[in-house]
Amino acid sequence: MAPNEPLFADRRGSSIHSEERAADEDTALLTGQKSFSAPQNRSHFWREVGLFTWAVIATAAVIVLAVLSQHQTTSEDGKNSKPAGKRNLIFMVSDGMGPASLSMTRSFRQFQGSLPYGDVLVLDQHFIGSSRTRSTSSYVTDSAAGATAFSCGLKSYNGAISMLPDQTPCGTVLEAAKRAGYMTGLVVTTDITDATPACFASHVRLRSEEDSIAQQEVGEHPLGRVVDLMLGGGRCHFLPNTTDGSCREDDRDITKLAQESFGWNYIDSRKDFDNLKLGYNVELPLLGLFAEHDIPYEIDRRNMNDVYPSLEEMARTALNALTAATKDSEKGFFLMIEASRIDHAGHGNDPAAQVNEVLGYDRAFATVVEFLDESEVEGVLVATSDHETGGLSVARQLHPEYPHYGWYPQVLANVSHSASYLSSQLRSHIGQTVDHSNSLEDDETRKASLEKYINEELVQKGLGIQDATPEEIQRVIDIPLLSSYTFADMVSRRAQIGWSTHGHSAVDVNIYGSKGTDALHGNHENTEVGEFLRNYLELDVQSVTDELIEKSTTITTSNSGNWFGRVPSEEEIQSASRHYERLYPEAP
Repeated sequence: MAPNEPLFADRRGSSIHSEERAADEDTALLTGQKSFSAPQNRSHFWREVGLFTWAVIATAAVIVLAVLSQHQTTSEDGKNSKPAGKRNLIFMVSDGMGPASLSMTRSFRQFQGSLPYGDVLVLDQHFIGSSRTRSTSSYVTDSAAGATAFSCGLKSYNGAISMLPDQTPCGTVLEAAKRAGYMTGLVVTTDITDATPACFASHVRLRSEEDSIAQQEVGEHPLGRVVDLMLGGGRCHFLPNTTDGSCREDDRDITKLAQESFGWNYIDSRKDFDNLKLGYNVELPLLGLFAEHDIPYEIDRRNMNDVYPSLEEMARTALNALTAATKDSEKGFFLMIEASRIDHAGHGNDPAAQVNEVLGYDRAFATVVEFLDESEVEGVLVATSDHETGGLSVARQLHPEYPHYGWYPQVLANVSHSASYLSSQLRSHIGQTVDHSNSLEDDETRKASLEKYINEELVQKGLGIQDATPEEIQRVIDIPLLSSYTFADMVSRRAQIGWSTHGHSAVDVNIYGSKGTDALHGNHENTEVGEFLRNYLELDVQSVTDELIEKSTTITTSNSGNWFGRVPSEEEIQSASRHYERLYPEAP
């Protein structure tokens, strides 16, 4: 090449010879041997071109086959495709459970069972990623906005029950599944009208409208009845205000409406539940409400097993019932299972209640894993939390000097009841022993008796604490309404467990999944979880949204005339997360 010749200059010469030189260079690169070419005739050249062309075509064919093979297991965006044919989807929500809850529970379980540090929870074995949780109104979400992200695959404001910021409804994965021919179910340990279950089967602008939620869940809904099975608590929202145990504002009997207008079979006791034979003796649709409000914390429920079923039992019953109901169907089922009260334990800053709630959830999770392993129908399990509650830290600095590195699970192992249960016992005891006499001597006697009751019956027997200080006992006496927080703090301090809030936090939460959930590996927005659910079942959620909007403008409810309730004020949206005040009326 001449010194000033451009790099890509057109050097005149035979194109045939250029091809020959290129072929020689290719041979050298492929074989490692220098090729000495002799003069070639034109026929030999075209034979070489033919061979080269065949090689290119063969290579392209191999690539195409590889891509087609890949597309059998992944979709166009690189995510897992759906299995062909019938399938089941179980979605589990651990309300309020953050990463620290797992650390605390894992260590507690290992201590309690004298297990090696390598013996982990079933949940740990299915950890696949994490989820970001903010809502449209706050970096810190509430359960309503969090569950709307799961049910609709869209962000909304705190307090919204499958409603969008523009006050229009969004179709849910459960509604779309029912419309597509799937059977559907909801299993919870809180009120069945609480935010998470409500977001799958109802639409109101503010989560506090639980009377309307109850009506929609049983079938007084723009789409008709969309749920086939509901198990949990919250009976008070279904009973008329003329009966004991009701918390409705009107005199409508929703249990009667459910049975007479929408064909539900209704049960409300442990005896009725046992007659279901863990799902092998169920006629759908089935509504089971086993508590006026929430099913007790697991730490308390285990002592009342003859009254309340566990989350694991309800989950197993739902799985078996829905399996039987879809045995001869081309479609499977969609089931949402929520461990609701992990959140409540976080609100109360009660570590002993929380570890037992997480262990109960882990057992239910294991039941679902076992079910999928044994089922002949394809299916997946996806599990995550709507948010973290309490700002939990498995550490606590008790004194100004440099902290001691340690936390003590044995403190939690000594606790036999939740702080809220002991607080209710205290209030009941005070109510039964009130004396209106003005005698100072009697006052001193009553105070001494109350101190003895608190220390011996509640603190020593209930909390397992033998070294309560006079100041701690006095704090309980001075403000009985705050006693649940005092009891919980007594345990947390001794275990060296820290909490930063009685509300929610903005920490990312874990995602768990079975085989077939690779698309959720890594860090995701919570709406992506909702998108996975609808995509796995191949649902048309938009058409459900369109139908909801159309029908909500032409059909009126029997009592309010407005399906979605009144438009909330900005102040109501900001305070929507204070729902836990009914659990802890003393909450700041």
